Amino acid sequence: MPLAALHGLRVLDLSRVLAGPMAAQILADLGADVIKIERPGRGDDSREWAPPMMVPEPRSPLDESVYFWTCNRGKRSATVDIASAEGQALVVRLARDADVVIENYKAGTLARYGLDYESLQAVNPRLVYCSITGFGQTGPYSDRAGYDTIIQALGGLMSITGNPDGAPGGGPRKSGLAVVDQMTALYSAVAILAALQERQVSGRGQQIDMSLLDVQVAALTNIGMNYLASGMVPRRMGNRLGTVYPSDNFRCSDGDLMLIVGNDMQFRRFCEVMGLPELAADPRFARNADRLAHVAELEPLLREAFAHRKVAECETLLSAAGVPAAPINDIGQVFEDPQVLARGVLREVARPDGTVSRMLGSPIRMSRSPLRDGRPPPRLGEHTAEVQGGWPSAS
Repeated sequence: MPLAALHGLRVLDLSRVLAGPMAAQILADLGADVIKIERPGRGDDSREWAPPMMVPEPRSPLDESVYFWTCNRGKRSATVDIASAEGQALVVRLARDADVVIENYKAGTLARYGLDYESLQAVNPRLVYCSITGFGQTGPYSDRAGYDTIIQALGGLMSITGNPDGAPGGGPRKSGLAVVDQMTALYSAVAILAALQERQVSGRGQQIDMSLLDVQVAALTNIGMNYLASGMVPRRMGNRLGTVYPSDNFRCSDGDLMLIVGNDMQFRRFCEVMGLPELAADPRFARNADRLAHVAELEPLLREAFAHRKVAECETLLSAAGVPAAPINDIGQVFEDPQVLARGVLREVARPDGTVSRMLGSPIRMSRSPLRDGRPPPRLGEHTAEVQGGWPSAS
C-alpha cells in the first residue's frame, strides 16, 4: 500500500480550540505523526465545549465533545504540565526531533516556559514553528486574545453579512461557521508546507506568524478591493451578490432556491426555461450591467415566476440549462445528498470500545497518496506514557 503524502513528518501540536488544531489535523490527514500536548485533567478547552456529545451519557465526557472531535482526528494525546520543569523538558525533547511545532498561545506566553521559537530553534535549527494568534506577534493589539467572532466583527466581515438595515432581520450578523478560524488553519497548513519546502534548500527552519485578523482582512478580497478602488463602504445585501444579477434566494411554493446567473448567456437560458423570453429581449435586462441598474424592476418579475413552482422542478430545469441553482438544504439534507455521499466526505470510524461513530473527513482527494482521515481523536492523555521517551514509531 502506498504511503501517505506526509508520512514520516513529525508535528508537535501545542494549540487549542480550532485554528491551530485544525491546521495540525490537515497535516495528520495527509499522514503526519501529530502529538497533541494537553493540560493534565482538562485537556484542550474544546473538550469541555459540550453538549453536544458524540454519545449520550458518555463515561468520559472530556473524550466525547463534538467540538473536539471536529479538529483532532488522527492525533496522539499526551498530558503535560508545561509550567513544570519536567513538562518543559519533555516538550523540548519532543521538539528536538520534530519537524513542525504549532502553537496558539498569546504572543510571549511560551517564552516564560522556554518553549518559544528562539528557545526551541536553539535545540533544533530545522524546526518550522507556526504561531497562530488573534492579532499576530507585533502591533498594538498583539497582547490581546481573539476568538473567531471577535475577528469577524473587527475585520469587517459582520458588517457585510446579513440583510440590509431596514429590511426584515436587518443588521450585522456573524457567519454560521467559525470561518476565520478555518481559513487561518488552511493558510497555516499552506505556510507550514512552504516552509518545509524551503528547508530542503536552506537546511533551516523558521517561524511562521499567523494572525486571524490578517487572514480576515486578506479574505475581504473583492469587497475590500472595491473599497480601495472607490472609497465607498460596502453595504450588506443579504444573499445577493453585488456584481451579477439575478443572484439571490428565491421563494418557491415549497422552499427556497439559491440562484446565480453569472453571465448574459446564462440569463438567456434562464429566461427560456423559466418561460420568460420577454425578459431576455428587454433592453433593460439584456446585459449584466443593465440588470444591476434595474434590479428594482426585474426582481418582482422573477419572484413571481418562482412563487408557483416547486424547488425540485426549478433546480432540474435550470441545471439542465447550465444555470447554477440549488436548494437551500438544512444540515440533515446535506448528509443525504447523493453527491455528498458519493464523494465520501462522511466517515465511519471504529472506536476503542468496538462501536462505530460517523464523522466528517478530509475533502482532499489524491490519485496515489492515501489519506489517513479515518482515525478517531485521542482520549485525553491516551499516549502520555509512550511519548515519555520521545517520538514513538509512526503508526
